[in-house]
Amino acid sequence: MEALGLIETRGLVGVIEAADVMVKTASVKIVGFEKSGDGIVTVKIRGPVADCRVAVDAAVSAAGKVSELLSAHLIPLPFPDLEENLNI
Repeated sequence: MEALGLIETRGLVGVIEAADVMVKTASVKIVGFEKSGDGIVTVKIRGPVADCRVAVDAAVSAAGKVSELLSAHLIPLPFPDLEENLNI
């Protein structure tokens, strides 16, 4: 079962730190980055549910140390239409 993990920070440095920690902590892959304006950047990861949970939890701690963490979320089994519309 593939999960979707999301981390959103204000600033690129925080999201790069989050992405680095996520791939080093668990068996996940980065599937994309998005810039939303006002310096808001999101990183998206995919992998098994347990691995995504561990990765997101680790990223929350790491990203909060270097920038402003805005949100973190885990979707255990995204609906197929969501996957198509978000290009994940």
